[in-house]
Amino acid sequence: MAIDEGGLARRLWFKFRDDSVFSLYTPFFVGLASATLHSETTFRHFISQDLHFLKAFVLAYELAEDCADDEDDKNGLRDLRKRAVGRLQMHDTFVREWGFEFPNEDISKDIATTKYTDFLLATASGKIEGERSVLDKIATPFEKTKVAAYTLAALAPCMRLYAFISTEIQGIINPDQDSTHIYKSWIENYSSQVFEEIALQNEDMLDKLSVSLTGEELEIIEKLYHQAMKLQVDFIAAQPISDQQSVVPLSRVHDFSKRHLMILCDFDLACTAFDSAAILAEIAIITAPKADMDGSDQTQLARMPSADLRSTWDVLSTQYTEQFEQCVESIVASERVEEFNYEPLCSALEQLAEFERKANERVVQSGVLKGLNVEDIKRAGQSLILQDGCRSFFQKIVKNENLKTDVHVLSYCWCNDLIVSAFSSGDLNVLNVHSNELVYQESVTTGEIVKKMESPMEKLQVFNDVLIDCRSEGNKHLTVYIGGSVGDMLCLLEADIGIVVGSSSSLRRLGDHFGVSFVPLFSGLVNRQRELADQDCASNWWKPLSGVLYTVSSWAEIQAFILGT
Repeated sequence: MAIDEGGLARRLWFKFRDDSVFSLYTPFFVGLASATLHSETTFRHFISQDLHFLKAFVLAYELAEDCADDEDDKNGLRDLRKRAVGRLQMHDTFVREWGFEFPNEDISKDIATTKYTDFLLATASGKIEGERSVLDKIATPFEKTKVAAYTLAALAPCMRLYAFISTEIQGIINPDQDSTHIYKSWIENYSSQVFEEIALQNEDMLDKLSVSLTGEELEIIEKLYHQAMKLQVDFIAAQPISDQQSVVPLSRVHDFSKRHLMILCDFDLACTAFDSAAILAEIAIITAPKADMDGSDQTQLARMPSADLRSTWDVLSTQYTEQFEQCVESIVASERVEEFNYEPLCSALEQLAEFERKANERVVQSGVLKGLNVEDIKRAGQSLILQDGCRSFFQKIVKNENLKTDVHVLSYCWCNDLIVSAFSSGDLNVLNVHSNELVYQESVTTGEIVKKMESPMEKLQVFNDVLIDCRSEGNKHLTVYIGGSVGDMLCLLEADIGIVVGSSSSLRRLGDHFGVSFVPLFSGLVNRQRELADQDCASNWWKPLSGVLYTVSSWAEIQAFILGT
């Protein structure tokens, strides 16, 4: 997705935005968004900590103002301090609206609150972790400006994080329920234009104060920004929800000592940034000149010249795209169903299955996959770019000793070795890979494909076979399927939890046509949290909903949902 990154503060926000997702998916904010959070205990405790944050903000702005050299900068910081003072004065009014009363003596700080406020005030005093005191090294008043910039780096992500979270929550609240939502005033306060202006003012000030900094000093800014973000996430994650049940994170909701967590996932464009077919074709094209020039190697299979390979692949690729779109168009031209209907969907996918089989046969007959060396394929796999957060998610899953987890990759990819190599570089050899395979003759491909999975139905059969094997070992299981293509449709619907990653328009169009509902994962979890609060027994709260799939825009959302922070 193309992003207008803007200034330094905006670039840092996008760089570390995954941390904001972990905050959003905490039990605290899922509970707040669903209006099921206990107000007398959890929320009361949360807003009591606001006092400590606001007091630290006021002092930090004051220290930053003392360090600023330019009069305009001083005025800007003074205005930010006044806004913080105003919010501090309004805090009592806000608390009284809730019917809360806090003792006159100082309210004790949480450990997580203390870690952030200590970090902020140390930064504002010129004490940077791992660095000598900044103020000790300053030779001129102008150089003190860097301390002001460091302070804003520790403040800006806090404001932007709460603006982001509240806006996300505001966006999913049903207008019909808006007036009765118990946390309406909190959500409106932080999603308001006024608070957005405060967040922007902090970011603009950070940008302005950082203009004259050196590369080394900008690295410190980035380090402070990220540390501030992580401390805020830790604070939110540490909020006590007492004995209140939550739907997140999945790994802590269910007792996985008694059941297996089955993670099943597609590969192309779900895990990868590029389609594996194009990668294999590129390997063939790049390595073709070496094969052509090495006429003395009698073991080398005859291959097309590089230029012929590229033109042949371009024709195959264009033909595939055009015919796939035509196939989808012919399906959606039929009458649209109003409610989810599985049988017509399966019939429609049979048309796509026949299309995929013919496309694969054209590839074999063309010879474009002939003569690839297995070592070249493995090296390409090891250097393959995966989607942001994908590799780290699987690493955390397989290394989590509290989970009984089986991970399976189900893919139309022509080459099992490519997938295995892509994950081996991340110490993920424990992943089970199910895909088609290239045929080798003395480590060189013949151009043939061992076809094991060419259709949504065949992929679903592999999915079911995996579950049968799990049951045969006497294991109960909870299945999560992650995919993003039309070929994943049936597996997504069959799983206990089907998660759509990416933005395949064809998947959405076909799903919509047959009554499949695509629900943003966070919104779906908020609805589930409401249902959980209404249930007498939470033993089977995640009952699959027929025809409902959950959508995410990043692997960070998947990790936040399943594993938490």
